[in-house]
Amino acid sequence: MTGTSRRYPIGKFQRPAAIAPADRARWIETIAAAPARMREAAAALTELELDTPYREGGWTARQVIHHVPESHMNAYIRFKLALTETDPVIKPYDEAAWARLNDVAVTPIEASLALLEALHRRWVVLMQGMPEADWKRGYIHPEAQDHAVIPLEEVLALYAWHSDHHLGHVKSMIA
Repeated sequence: MTGTSRRYPIGKFQRPAAIAPADRARWIETIAAAPARMREAAAALTELELDTPYREGGWTARQVIHHVPESHMNAYIRFKLALTETDPVIKPYDEAAWARLNDVAVTPIEASLALLEALHRRWVVLMQGMPEADWKRGYIHPEAQDHAVIPLEEVLALYAWHSDHHLGHVKSMIA
């Protein structure tokens, strides 16, 4: 596997040109299935593999497994902000710095796998109950070049990709 394919095992995120209800349904299913798929991949790893970077200069599988629920917690909160406020400006965070914190190194991955399951259960319920108009609501990411409102349906596409992207990293570590 090349360095680029190790970094982006399913390719880089492609912003969808158009989004239909069927696309959203498929992406919600990806979010719903992600915890079980991550748990299955993580179960196949040894402790040594958990602490091995998936590529030179990359995170370890352990860091990736802890990162996914952290990232998705932020996404879930951003969804709720967008659903309850008008075009909120969200707070970015330094995910690489988070991955270096002590809790990532010492917390068993089971804590993050359980967190991912509970979080995705809530997130899926939220999304399945959203009326059509709410998918056009969004938020502003202050680091985006154009500072445009990012619609929730596009955020959903991104996080469905993000789930599969990091699952690809973990799977790449299985001997």
